[in-house]
Amino acid sequence: MTDDVRGELSARVEKLISDAPPDTVGEVEHLRARFDAGLAWVHFPENLGGLGIPRSHQQFVDDLLRDHGASSDPSRNPIGLGMAAPTILAYGTDEQKQRFLRPLWTGEEIWCQLFSEPGAGSDLAGVATRAVRDGADWVVNGQKVWTSSAHVAQWAILVARTDPSVPKHSGLTYFLCDMTDPGVEVRPLRQITGEAEFNEVFLTNVRIPDAHRLGNVGQGWEVANATLMNERVAIGGNARPREGGMIGIVSELWRARPELRTPDTHEQLLRLWVDAEVARLAGNRLRQKLIAGQPGPEGSAMKLTFARLNQQLSGLEVELLGEGGLRYDDWTMRRPTHVSMTGRDAGYRYLRAKGNSIEGGTSEVLRNIVAERVLKLPSEPRSDKNIPWKELPR
Repeated sequence: MTDDVRGELSARVEKLISDAPPDTVGEVEHLRARFDAGLAWVHFPENLGGLGIPRSHQQFVDDLLRDHGASSDPSRNPIGLGMAAPTILAYGTDEQKQRFLRPLWTGEEIWCQLFSEPGAGSDLAGVATRAVRDGADWVVNGQKVWTSSAHVAQWAILVARTDPSVPKHSGLTYFLCDMTDPGVEVRPLRQITGEAEFNEVFLTNVRIPDAHRLGNVGQGWEVANATLMNERVAIGGNARPREGGMIGIVSELWRARPELRTPDTHEQLLRLWVDAEVARLAGNRLRQKLIAGQPGPEGSAMKLTFARLNQQLSGLEVELLGEGGLRYDDWTMRRPTHVSMTGRDAGYRYLRAKGNSIEGGTSEVLRNIVAERVLKLPSEPRSDKNIPWKELPR
């Protein structure tokens, strides 16, 4: 970063803090002003929350704002920020970008993801939810499942089948769905933790204007893949300090409770500490690649590693604590808007980590992606790729 760029960004931050101090105007008003100043995501175009400069400058801006007591918490709208926003930027019309990006950034409109279905989870291209054109609208009918935050979302990214007469990957179209439509019904799915952050969503004659279609008709698989690549980076490639996340929780327990140590658990912790540090450094490299372009299949490897480490570390934590590690006192069916592994019992972390290898793409599917797209190994035989979807057994 040149001194000129550093100086310009510093001046913008100072003006933002002067015009919209977060402790005076409130979080939403401050975030609106930050978006308008181009400091939301600096690599986005001007007038869309950015300045059209490299993504690598964002950390400098974030650090300056944090020094002024103005920090933004991505957990307020994780699907919107990590998945919907980059997809809208890449495939949306000018009108869609102007309409959706600002309230998405400020958290005034929460987003969810309507992709998986009871019969199309790992095989996303097999979705059966239908969208039929009716004048200026599309009429959507079907069921989605494992939908995080659907109970609080105003908008959803949706993949639906618009042409059942072509192979399954070719007949999909991508939409932006209004979750307040009377045809949208959200039901909680209680998880092993007792919580219900997930939902099943039923769509009955939901009318979506064609103006809320993202990409071309039949381009849904391509657009959805862009979303999924961003999702896996968002889940597994977040910037973390050394000993951030689960490795920090377990390492702190190890230091604080010497009576829990054994040679065997010492060896386990050392191995997992090294794995976590390798993953952290690999994540840094991945984010550096993102500066130059769009996320690729490497994000799948990061998400795969994240799931494995979380499960192994939460298991080690329970092993260290013995009987106390099995304690989990809060079985209330809460409806959280995001997952936090901190401030909870070890038993909760152990149970919740089991979902890490399912959400955001199962580990089995991600291994195939890494094998085929990163390692360039031969693809698994797929006999259904060239058969019209309507002829496939279901």
